[in-house]
Amino acid sequence: MARMIQRRKIHRFRLDDTGTEYPVRFKEDVLAAEEPLEIRINGNSFAVTMRTPGEDFDLVAGFLVSEGVVRHASELTSLRFCAGTREGEQTFNVVDAQLRPDVALPDTKRNVYTSSSCGICGTESIDAVLKTQHYDPSQDAVQIPLDALAGLPERLREAQAVFDKTGGVHAAGLFRVDGPEPELLCLREDVGRHNAVDKVVGWALRQGLLPLRGTVLQVSGRASFELVQKAALAGIPVLSAVSAPSSLAADLATETGVTLVGFNRGHSLNVYTGHERLLRPRPAASIPA
Repeated sequence: MARMIQRRKIHRFRLDDTGTEYPVRFKEDVLAAEEPLEIRINGNSFAVTMRTPGEDFDLVAGFLVSEGVVRHASELTSLRFCAGTREGEQTFNVVDAQLRPDVALPDTKRNVYTSSSCGICGTESIDAVLKTQHYDPSQDAVQIPLDALAGLPERLREAQAVFDKTGGVHAAGLFRVDGPEPELLCLREDVGRHNAVDKVVGWALRQGLLPLRGTVLQVSGRASFELVQKAALAGIPVLSAVSAPSSLAADLATETGVTLVGFNRGHSLNVYTGHERLLRPRPAASIPA
């Protein structure tokens, strides 16, 4: 966790109910780290993303899945850190991905830049984001018990070690729910919600688990278009978020066959697409307000 957090000295000010200031306290705060990562393919620069350092190989592998470049672990022959820009110093902020010779190379002149808040900046249009699907989530027959789905945000929060220290990162957790209790397969944290998802997908790719049939991706923020896209390209049938989806996210979920859940707060949730995947208990005699 060393590179994922940074410590800063701060001045903490407090006011009482009358607006009177308490004495200034000098102390230390813990911040989530944010640094640029350059992604190269076969030695050529392809993208730069702002991310929290850690699990960088997973991030790059997942990003390549999200960009439609790779779909099987065998297509990615190696990942390695390259020397950074400070006079050849190793900064661990440049990763080169070597692809199998028969894998079609993307346009490395696109110069994709993604911030920690947006996963699709730099693409020319939504049409450029809608990659050809290698997997079809609509054919996944997974059934999710409603109570198990409602319990995932709490399970996710319990496992967020970096958030506990900083309060400043998103999380994505991959769950399998076909047993007596949901099983957390992988959790990743990052200042960028799309990075957290890419790290989960990249972990799955490197483990040879794609497509991720029978799984639920639970995220700590909202459900944006790019998160639905990433889930669909990884073959994830259910995406659940603690906050709202966008209209375009719902449209894409309908098109790709992803069950989209928003405002999952433990005791209530909204299902925007694919409600038939939920296993519901017998309804109560009256519906609470």
